[in-house]
Amino acid sequence: MNYGFGIVGLGLIADFHAQAIREIERGRLVACLSRDKDKAIAFAQKYNCQPYHSWEEFLAHPGLDIVNICTPSGAHLEPAVRAAKAGKHIIVEKPLEITLPRCDEIIRVCAEQKVKLTGIFQSRFSPLCTVVKKAIEQGRFGQLVLCDAYVKWQRSQAYYDEGGWHGTLRLDGGGALINQSIHAIDLLVYFAGEVEEVSAFINTIGHQGIEVEDNAVVLLKFKSGSLGVIEGSTSVYPGFLKRLEISGTTGSAIMEEDILKFWDFWEKTEEDNHIRQNFMFQKNTSGGGASDPAAISYQGHKKQFEDMIDAIEQDRKPLVDGQEARKAVEIVLAAYQSARKKKIIHLPF
Repeated sequence: MNYGFGIVGLGLIADFHAQAIREIERGRLVACLSRDKDKAIAFAQKYNCQPYHSWEEFLAHPGLDIVNICTPSGAHLEPAVRAAKAGKHIIVEKPLEITLPRCDEIIRVCAEQKVKLTGIFQSRFSPLCTVVKKAIEQGRFGQLVLCDAYVKWQRSQAYYDEGGWHGTLRLDGGGALINQSIHAIDLLVYFAGEVEEVSAFINTIGHQGIEVEDNAVVLLKFKSGSLGVIEGSTSVYPGFLKRLEISGTTGSAIMEEDILKFWDFWEKTEEDNHIRQNFMFQKNTSGGGASDPAAISYQGHKKQFEDMIDAIEQDRKPLVDGQEARKAVEIVLAAYQSARKKKIIHLPF
């Protein structure tokens, strides 16, 4: 079966969705929707789909099966619910939403309507992350001890001044944590499991006129007993690749985006040499978004969209279903509450 995709919200990230859909064998982009009619027409001409300015007409498009929500972060709920109630499967860009009640409402309605829901965390689908996850599941790290994420990125003042909704609490929900660092936070959960305690400091140093943090340090205690640190920033010049360090009693791995910086275990295997060869001696081709939000690859999106199609056909949960996508949001919101109240926050909260 060939699945018809429709994109709602035509900002920067919509282009990555469209490019990914274009490469899917079992999918095609059939429609796009924007409040700005001229933007919808231009996008449709670029990607050979039907433009819409009306929700009713968009949802009635023949062959529309899956709706991709690419609106600002704090405006995911309403379009997701509307599309789900029309019987469409839902893909929501990160974060799922900016409050837990809004996340829960998306999850509830999709379950009620019996449609599939996935939240975009495309980093889970990278080949290197798959290798790390497999090694963890095989017990090669032993007991995980420290699981850390460093997202020291750079965003210009113009990024916030010209972005419209970026840097606002109402639509961004926060700054360096919920917008830029959330992919790394999701990977920590994916690798190390759920978090039970959060303590954080946040501040705004490198930008003017924004309502959100551009620097954060977060301490984590995982349910497994391991500990972690998140450092997130949009103020660091020139901006560095996202770095994750997974350290255990019998092995450790360090990765910068899709580049492996360290890979060693107490018990060696022949496969380790192949892993090093495949992932240590390559260059990152996209820039990882460290200093340019457009400098990312759409290949992770493509793999996640393919997983969504598989989930529909196999009647299973997508790898990143609504509950999975919610976890990183809960950690970020706990960090914000910890910073405000100057106390440790226990999850769930």
